[in-house]
Amino acid sequence: LQHGVVNTPQYRAMNPNGLVPTVEDGSLVLWESNAIVRYLAAKHGGGTLWPADVDTRALGDMWMDWMVSTFWPTFRALFWNLVRTPPAERNAKETAESLEKTGEILTYLDTFLQDRKYIAGDTFSIGDIPMGCAIWRWFALPIERRALPNVQRWFDLLNTRPAYAKVVMQPLS
Repeated sequence: LQHGVVNTPQYRAMNPNGLVPTVEDGSLVLWESNAIVRYLAAKHGGGTLWPADVDTRALGDMWMDWMVSTFWPTFRALFWNLVRTPPAERNAKETAESLEKTGEILTYLDTFLQDRKYIAGDTFSIGDIPMGCAIWRWFALPIERRALPNVQRWFDLLNTRPAYAKVVMQPLS
């Protein structure tokens, strides 16, 4: 957005939303994050990122959708106010409410991770990618967070992955 690429006619022809990400693979163009993750994992990560076991894959799918349908709508106001909004224009009430509600719903993930190394079990897979990106934002914000020991353990595990550190753990802007 800041470089104007998403507003060009060429980009808008691929992605009418004018947002990132967009992936072009041959004649296929995809522009929803989770669709892209599923596609790339199925194409290149069969048996690993795209678990062969349908039950394991379904757990990853469930948390991918939860990130979009539950976590992001709750977290968005907090993130937007603290990262995208100039300090003089921030809505303190909205920020506080979002912080409280996000901490509350993250207890669902914390409980779920109680007996799992990663979101869908013992190996890193599709469910860890979208929620892993989102949880970086949560931990990168200058806020007081409620204790979520299992989420913290999972986040610490993600931090040991070189690709996560290189691609996801970027300064918030």
